[in-house]
Amino acid sequence: MHPKELQKLLQKIEGTQEEALISRLTLRSMKQARYTVENTGHFGLAADCYCHFTSPIRRYPDLQIHRIIKESLRGRLNEKRIEHYEHILPEVAKHSSEMERRADEAERETIKMKKVQYMEAHVGETFEGVISGVTEWGFFVELPNTVEGLVRVTSLTDDFYQYYEDTYELVGEVTNRRYKLGQKVYVTVEHCDRILRTIDFILADKTEILEVSDENGENS
Repeated sequence: MHPKELQKLLQKIEGTQEEALISRLTLRSMKQARYTVENTGHFGLAADCYCHFTSPIRRYPDLQIHRIIKESLRGRLNEKRIEHYEHILPEVAKHSSEMERRADEAERETIKMKKVQYMEAHVGETFEGVISGVTEWGFFVELPNTVEGLVRVTSLTDDFYQYYEDTYELVGEVTNRRYKLGQKVYVTVEHCDRILRTIDFILADKTEILEVSDENGENS
């Protein structure tokens, strides 16, 4: 797939209720970026040549490139220095990629922890959200404030729900009720766990109102 096709998709959904969800799923579908000594271009920018040079914050790879450019401008990038960089840069790229993964993971876990702490004050309250992920053990719901929690399939007591991986949805065997990506639901905050950094939701009765509205082609 060419990057421009993704750009067209993102432009098409701009301003819609599904924009945040689809944008995030699109990002998740891409390969994780890594530093390398090979010029593989930049998929997102549709650029054949790309170098990690600078940004509002200075990462170590930025500084490494700065050093090489300075040596070249000052006429010091001789054969010996080139051999030196050819020897060390593969390991520098690998180490930088590993450290960035660790930093990203620490950031994600910290954000999750703060969200759990925030939602502890809202246990028992009901919110409207959008289904952001579906698995065989339940589905995740994202609230407008970006907090995400899990509705466990064991809490869906009105039917036995089967998970269909090809369509990413849970379907009730008797009622044929479906829960799928992008669907609006009302959920009540049931439990928050700081240690596990998880939030549990249960479906609220208002979900039935949303289903009726969707069938009639109306917005709730």
